[in-house]
Amino acid sequence: MTPAIRSATLLAALGAGWLTASYFGLTDVDRSPVYGFFITALLGFGLYASTSGIEIAEFRKELRTVVIAVTLGVLAKVALVFGAMFFVFREPNHLILAVAVAQIDPLSVAAMRAKSRMSESAKALLSAWASFDDPITVLLTVYITAFALRGGAVGGVGSFAVNLVLNLALAGVAFMLWTLVRGRVRRAEAGGRAVRYAVRAVMVVAVLALGFVAVQYALLLALALLGLFFRPNLGRWVDGLAEAGMLLAIAAVGLVLADEFSWALAGVGAVLGVAAFGAQAVVAFVLTVPRRWRGDRLRLALGQQNGLTAIILALLLEPRFPGSIAVVAPAVVVVNLLHAVTNGVYDRLSPVPPPVAVPSGRETASAKARREREPNKPAREPSRGPKRVPRVPLNPAVPHVASAYRVKRTP
Repeated sequence: MTPAIRSATLLAALGAGWLTASYFGLTDVDRSPVYGFFITALLGFGLYASTSGIEIAEFRKELRTVVIAVTLGVLAKVALVFGAMFFVFREPNHLILAVAVAQIDPLSVAAMRAKSRMSESAKALLSAWASFDDPITVLLTVYITAFALRGGAVGGVGSFAVNLVLNLALAGVAFMLWTLVRGRVRRAEAGGRAVRYAVRAVMVVAVLALGFVAVQYALLLALALLGLFFRPNLGRWVDGLAEAGMLLAIAAVGLVLADEFSWALAGVGAVLGVAAFGAQAVVAFVLTVPRRWRGDRLRLALGQQNGLTAIILALLLEPRFPGSIAVVAPAVVVVNLLHAVTNGVYDRLSPVPPPVAVPSGRETASAKARREREPNKPAREPSRGPKRVPRVPLNPAVPHVASAYRVKRTP
């Protein structure tokens, strides 16, 4: 799906939700318990889908940088976005909006990964960053922000700690279950088609059961951890379902926007989008100070994208903070527009790196490090020793007469 077709599809889903709410006169949709469970389930599935697509080897290699990015990096982005919003509007409640857009959309990152000119290490960093800052942002939204604003039912640090322990407990139970069955799953995957499909179906049911418990009790971090190890081999089904979830979330936005939209709030959302994009640039430049990121530093700084998580967080916040979706939805549009324009301009201005010549056999560690550190520098042709002079084939038209005798050497 091209970016133009994808954008048109998302706008069509938004319009469908808007027209449905207008035609049937639906108001206060976001206050329905069924609506709240549905949105929370979409958010949980988005977190599971994002972490289940991470390459574990790449994740381990960039673990230190990822941990800094999804902890201190997310907090720094929230502080920068809120600082910009408070400087313009002098409204403390905009802290909740800053948290809602502080993450990077993993689905958008996955879509642009194949076309990106970043090195493989930078792609791994951005993918893991986008996948794991989602649950951190959810925890910030539900607990820390509500505690700071004193507007929720959260009891403070104690409740936050209890919920964190429950998340880890549910993820631990799922991991023990996986350790008991993973040997049988691997043997089943090597067997016949009927056995493979039956095992995958059982695993899907187990994931759905764990997901229902996580959504029912708001243990969404457990779903993100679950995606690291409990992975039914469903091929592209997970990505397809994630795209469908994005369309459903956009339609849900339309249901709420039909009653909430205003040009004034859209202007606030535009400022929020610019602040979120700028905050990513600042944090990415700080995180990529080491020399090995020199060739990818600017592309990581222009990597901010928002999507499913920001929209669903806004939908969850709407009952308690009216107008959230009317601000966050335009902010998402502005962020993605800035991402497309800035990366397109940078691609035009920067030279296309030549193809890297890799010698036959395994690439040495030093050569790989040099290639990732200086992606625009052409690789040297490997030395293959002296060239051999090709043998001139005999002309078949001229008969070749073999010697009938040997010349005896003189003593």
